[in-house]
Formats: sequence, C-alpha cells, structure tokens
Amino acid sequence: MQLDEFMARLPKGEFWVFGYGSLMWSPCFSYEAKAPGRAHGYHRALCILSTRYRGTLRRPGLVMGLCRGGSCWGVAFRIGRAKVRRALSRLWAREMPRRTYHPRLVPVRLRSGRMVRALAFVADPTHSSYVDELDLHGRAKLVAQGIGVRGPCVDYIQNTLDHMHQVGVRDPHLERVLNAALTLRRGDGGVHARKGLAQARTLRAKVQPHEARLAKLRSRR
Repeated sequence: MQLDEFMARLPKGEFWVFGYGSLMWSPCFSYEAKAPGRAHGYHRALCILSTRYRGTLRRPGLVMGLCRGGSCWGVAFRIGRAKVRRALSRLWAREMPRRTYHPRLVPVRLRSGRMVRALAFVADPTHSSYVDELDLHGRAKLVAQGIGVRGPCVDYIQNTLDHMHQVGVRDPHLERVLNAALTLRRGDGGVHARKGLAQARTLRAKVQPHEARLAKLRSRR
C-alpha cells in the first residue's frame, strides 16, 4: 500500500504506532506519549529474511513480523496529528522499501486497560522473503550470521528481548533462538550449524532472484 492511500483511509482522532521489534527501542519519529500495550489477533515471529538492515544477500539475517493469531506485547506510541505525515514518511522509508509488510491498524490494549487502534507492520506471507518452515536451529543460523547496515542480527534479538523484559514479558522461543545463535557464533554449533547453513543456502536461492529483479528495476528509474 502506498503512503498516500494509507493516509486517506486514516480515521480522525488520535494516531498510534505499535512497535514489536526495533521500533520499541529505536523509533524513527517523534511522539507525544508511549505505553506498553498488547496487540490482539497477532503474534510476533522471526519470519522475514533481512538482506539489508540485519544481513546481506549472501548472508541474510532474520527479523520479526506480526503474524495472524494470538497476541503480542510491545510499545504503543501516540503521535501528534501535526506530525503524522512526517512520521509515516519515515516509517515507510524504513519498513516498506521491499513491501515485505502490510500496514494495518490493529487493536491494542494499553496496560492502563484502554483500547486503541495502532499502525503495525504485518508480515506478508506471500512475499519471497517470508519464511515459516525453519526449525529453531535454522532460525538460529540466520540470526548468527546476519550482519547488516544496522548491525548484527543477534543484537537486534537481544534488544527486543531486553525491551520485552522492561514491560514485564518474556518470549521463551526467542530466547532459545538467541542462545542457539550465540553458541553458533562461538563455533560450537556442530551438526546444527551445518543443518542451519543448508537451510540458509536454500533460502538465499529463493530470495536472491527476487532481490536481483528489484535491483534491476531500481536501476532503470
């Protein structure tokens, strides 16, 4: 969805953004208030290959998206109406260049009990960068190897967990992925490292032709 189209559909009143990954600790916009909140109908998942921010085409990392079902704790930010367009422009530049997400207004219950509708970036399961067939060690391998323009993928996972702990919640699966990734980075992965590498190669074979097509199209602009 294009930015102007999304803005045309925005209801009047307060505008909120829901962060469930790096937006929790590194928002790219100014805001009037923030509060812990729980998105309903969606859960956090490591499901998007990262070939820029937390990885490369040759060595992709793995980042999070919201997927249907369950619920997800994160941080909700209230943005002043006069600054909504500027905030959205920055969010589109950051989150939407590859169209791996759908921007959605999702129901979020703040810790105070108040319900709001907040913009969240929901993973597109039809995108070539979307993966859901990996086991724990396949995900750990991608997290361990991924280093992009915003740093190592393991730092991204650690920061996410740290900020979840700040709002009083845990994600045991994400913790297991991080621990396995750190073990692989120390060179102690053994058979799991070889298995994860084979899965990563298969995934690169899927994503590289798509990225090459995008690069070719951009070069014509």
